[in-house]
Amino acid sequence: MVKKIILIGFLIFVPISITAHFLDWGDLVVFITAGMAILPLAGWMGTATEEIAVVLGPSWGGLLNATFGNATELIIALVALNEGLVNVVKASITGSIIGNLLLVLGLSMLLGGLKYKEQSFQPVVARVNASSMNLAVIAILLPTAVNYTSQGIDQPIIQQLSVAVAIVLIFVYGLTLLFSMKTHAYLCDVGMAEGGDSSTAAEANLERGNAETYGNSSEHSPNLMLWVGVLLAATLFVALESELLVGALEVATEQLGLTGLFTGVILLPVVGNAAEHATAVTVALKNKMDLSLSVAVGSSLQIALFVAPVLVLAGWALGKPMDLDFHPFELVAVAVAVLIANSISSDGRSNWLEGTLLLASYTVLGLAFYFHPVIDGIG
Repeated sequence: MVKKIILIGFLIFVPISITAHFLDWGDLVVFITAGMAILPLAGWMGTATEEIAVVLGPSWGGLLNATFGNATELIIALVALNEGLVNVVKASITGSIIGNLLLVLGLSMLLGGLKYKEQSFQPVVARVNASSMNLAVIAILLPTAVNYTSQGIDQPIIQQLSVAVAIVLIFVYGLTLLFSMKTHAYLCDVGMAEGGDSSTAAEANLERGNAETYGNSSEHSPNLMLWVGVLLAATLFVALESELLVGALEVATEQLGLTGLFTGVILLPVVGNAAEHATAVTVALKNKMDLSLSVAVGSSLQIALFVAPVLVLAGWALGKPMDLDFHPFELVAVAVAVLIANSISSDGRSNWLEGTLLLASYTVLGLAFYFHPVIDGIG
């Protein structure tokens, strides 16, 4: 209930940002208010997806949640891509992966560890996620390696390679959904609430793609048409606010003294992922570390295996030079995030110190991106 009140309150930034744009209050005001407006809209998209998943059942509900899990980030990235801000889009992909693995997981482990001395989760799920993230790192490493080890290679060749890799990644993403929702769904059932707090059960069912609890409950029967309307309206407004945000991006970041690299890696992912960040931390505080890990790592996997490939294919369709040739420094950041996250989660247990280590890693990387000079036209 408190969450919905907060989401309703923050919606005031939607008309404020639109007014700021049309009355020409300045790019900085538009940038800040549009970013604040996206936060509650992303939350309403998540809430609507949850309610629709209740009606559709576990299979379709899980697929819907997987599709809309990072819809806000995808919309922002597509708008930026259409504006030709390819390097900012790549930076946001990097930032989303390291943000979920280090910031979100770190906060969850720290706050959960302060409340509970030690928390546990399925190590087999952590290992599967680790293997998938390793594939993602390899996928974005190889096009960059090909570019740096080949003299005079043409940009169209790199883009063709990226498109081929993107198709493979989307195929693997489909297999991960099949694995988690069908063939090995029992591995994901450990985070399900057994009675007790209904909100925990709701969050678990949403993230796991399993709405069976609701299917058998007469107390919770969402209005499907209402929530479909909320989802469509929130999506349209996210697209509108993304246009305002991206349109004011370059001037606003210059006025703030920030580079486009830092904005893409740190600021945009926080705006697009705020709702999921809150969910991961909330369930960790309820001693549901399995679910928290699923939210944080699952979101990173979705970015790497679905969102990034979709953006590559969209760039190819739009005639934009979007590929998987990342700057080496971005690759280093992703590799470091995956390495430490896999190392800490491999034993199936977590505590506040491990959360602190993840947050310290994120802080160090954030500082490095802040002080890193402008690269490849990201400014």
